Amino acid sequence: MSEDLLGDGSNKPPPPSHSVPCLAWRSGEVSASVRAVPEETAIAFTFNGTTHAVMMATPSDLEDFAVGFALTEGLIEGPGEIASLDIVTSPLGIELRAWLPEDRAKTYAARRRSMAGPTGCGLCGIESLEEAARPTPVVVNASRFNSEAIVEAMASLSAGQRLNSETRAVHAAGFWVPGRGLIAVREDVGRHNALDKLIGALARGGEPAAHGIVLLTSRVSIELIQKSARLGAPVVAAVSVPTAAGIRLAEACGITLVAIARGQDFEVFTHHQRIIDRAQHHVA
Repeated sequence: MSEDLLGDGSNKPPPPSHSVPCLAWRSGEVSASVRAVPEETAIAFTFNGTTHAVMMATPSDLEDFAVGFALTEGLIEGPGEIASLDIVTSPLGIELRAWLPEDRAKTYAARRRSMAGPTGCGLCGIESLEEAARPTPVVVNASRFNSEAIVEAMASLSAGQRLNSETRAVHAAGFWVPGRGLIAVREDVGRHNALDKLIGALARGGEPAAHGIVLLTSRVSIELIQKSARLGAPVVAAVSVPTAAGIRLAEACGITLVAIARGQDFEVFTHHQRIIDRAQHHVA
């Protein structure tokens, strides 16, 4: 999808953060203060005139969000399959109006549903247990990363979290490649939304995921592994703990899951062969 396919919509989306007044208690003293807080907006994904989902999200990087969501939902295989995209803002929220070509429209019609999800909800609105457990792509990838790469990658993420530096209230998803560093970072009040935005950004930029690491500032649940598998990322690294279901799915779909990555320490839960120490790296 090229930039010229993007419509201007009726007006601009709200800013991703606001400064709001508050009363601050500090050491027993109270004073007037100001706090930066993230915006949270209802965002509707509309495909060929029909609403597919409504999510609460941060109103930034909306083109990336639309493409990443469509990719992880399996509605498209690449950004070029979106014929046009309009961003329309109203008092109720934002509509991301995407139009798919005829063959993709048929695929969408077969899976059409509406759902309403709160912040960070990844499985709201599905119609069956079978759909919740729909097949996840298997990542077949022989890439290996030395242990220092995990530490360096996670350390680089904070510098890209501009909105979180301002508000201390949003999640981030990043993509890091050895020798190149941090390629992209996307932020959102919802961890699933941040990852969808990152996936959209990588797809729109033609950035392959086969030789990099997905970085997350949240716990790793099953939905984040599903999305990372759709991206084709061999390694997912996160600052927090994975769920048992997330670990099982990462093992099944071939993803190396690194978690509790803080400072020099981290734990590898699945497909350990991709993470090697420095000595192994020089011998390889």
